[in-house]
Amino acid sequence: MKYKYILLSMIQAALFFSCYDLDRKPADALDENSFWKTQTHADQAMMGVYAQMQNDHVFGIQYGFDCLSDIGTGYDDPAYFRISRGTYNSSEDYCARKFANLYEGVARANAVLQNVDKITMSDELKARYKGEARFMRALYYFTLCDFYGGVPLYDETTVVAKDFANMLKPRDTQEAVHEFILKDLDEAARTLPSEWDIPNRGRATRWAALSLKGKTLLYGKKYKEAADVFEEVIKTSGITLYPDYAALFKPGGDESSEMIFAVQNMSGVGTEFGMPMAKYMGTRAAYGSCWNNVMAATTFVDSYEWKDGRPFDWDEFVPGFKNDNKVKDKTFRASLTPDKTKVKAYPSAKEKLLEMYAKRDPRMAASIILPYSRYNGWVSNARKDCEYVVARGVNEKNGFIRINGSMSDSYPWRKFVPEYDMGGSLTNREHTPINFPIIRYADVLLMCAECHNETGNQARAVELINQVRARVEMPGLNSGPEWLKASTKEEVFRRIMHERAVEMAGEGLRFSDLRRWDLLKKLLDGKWEKGFTGAKYYQRVVRDRDYLWPIPIEEIDKNDKLVQNPGW
Repeated sequence: MKYKYILLSMIQAALFFSCYDLDRKPADALDENSFWKTQTHADQAMMGVYAQMQNDHVFGIQYGFDCLSDIGTGYDDPAYFRISRGTYNSSEDYCARKFANLYEGVARANAVLQNVDKITMSDELKARYKGEARFMRALYYFTLCDFYGGVPLYDETTVVAKDFANMLKPRDTQEAVHEFILKDLDEAARTLPSEWDIPNRGRATRWAALSLKGKTLLYGKKYKEAADVFEEVIKTSGITLYPDYAALFKPGGDESSEMIFAVQNMSGVGTEFGMPMAKYMGTRAAYGSCWNNVMAATTFVDSYEWKDGRPFDWDEFVPGFKNDNKVKDKTFRASLTPDKTKVKAYPSAKEKLLEMYAKRDPRMAASIILPYSRYNGWVSNARKDCEYVVARGVNEKNGFIRINGSMSDSYPWRKFVPEYDMGGSLTNREHTPINFPIIRYADVLLMCAECHNETGNQARAVELINQVRARVEMPGLNSGPEWLKASTKEEVFRRIMHERAVEMAGEGLRFSDLRRWDLLKKLLDGKWEKGFTGAKYYQRVVRDRDYLWPIPIEEIDKNDKLVQNPGW
């Protein structure tokens, strides 16, 4: 069973963030004196720390960050549309809420560290809970540092309810924050178990702590140290890649050991506690009928290789395709009967398209709903087998995939999007019961490859990349044909870039990758996002300032020791 990160809101409010006392305390109220007594209380408090991950502005719509990169696109707030268009400022709500909610996660972790010693239980158990709290505190600080740079450090000596008015520290350097994180993770790795029993599966483990340690070192450009940590995970954890890539993002696969650490999601009447993948990644044919706020970029879908590893080229497939929107439209466009209920005429290229999709990297069809492919939808509270027909007037009630009119010729996600009603386990479109990865084994392999490439060991880097490719039966690099050659540092890096894109599409990591590679502006500034028939949607705007989000102006107003990031 999945371990669910559920904590009553009354516990959160009463224990973590209450700043006042009442003259008369209700008999059933929870406070520090009545709560921190039993191991059950420790579990409840720890679940509150984990639960903060599901906040929309922490990891709750993590997939939306792909829309700020070269692999995603979209509209409306879940796609961070003001940020992608360069119209946001230091008052941007998403920037402010992410900052505040990550610090709320830190405060919850600190509360556990402050109080767990009060509970009567073994020192070993206390150390385990402290290890979990330190891991989570490290994760929240890592994310803060990734988006904002150096931030003020508040450890367990800070009691929010008592010290709130005096929490006016200046920003620590990024290096200092990383050192703090690494110290927490070393302690977590020392005290956390390598695995949990089934009822507790999903809690942080030693391997999660070491994986995040390696990632922190990588982001700090300490490549040798990071490689050593990743290699320890690879060689001693016993963790392997899940054999079925598509199933990894469905119930069952989402609980595999490859998910080194994941947000635990559930649904069900009275137990809704999940992430809104059906709502924002799904189509009008998905459960709950919603628009496609978050989609895959056309240029990204075009980047998937042929199964033999050759780069895909539209002009090779359809002569004149790339530079002629009429050819694009003819390739994809169908027509409907006058009543819009059936297809009148499919494009002549339909069967050729389906054959082409089948001959591409299998991760493409597993991740993307492609034109004229099928999708198991849920329409009008019943199963509906749907087809993605590219035609004007399509409606899910007639068995078609419908895309928002403003971006109608786009690629919707299949990855993480539920089929039918998931056998009754999905009861609310805002709570998809599919676990969402924060760190998974394929990511560890590719991060380790990156570290080896930076230190001159291209051979080991290629070995690790090939492990990821082998899972989907893609040919290994340097296995024969010229197009698979990768020997220089630059060639291997390009392969790492590509592999991270197609392997972890929809997982929200690409935005951070492009920033730490210093490629965000180079690849995106001025880029037009277009549909697959050539329609222009919007033009990207990326400035030097966008490598770090602004410290929210409201935080600076409260603490004048906070120095704003450059350009804001």
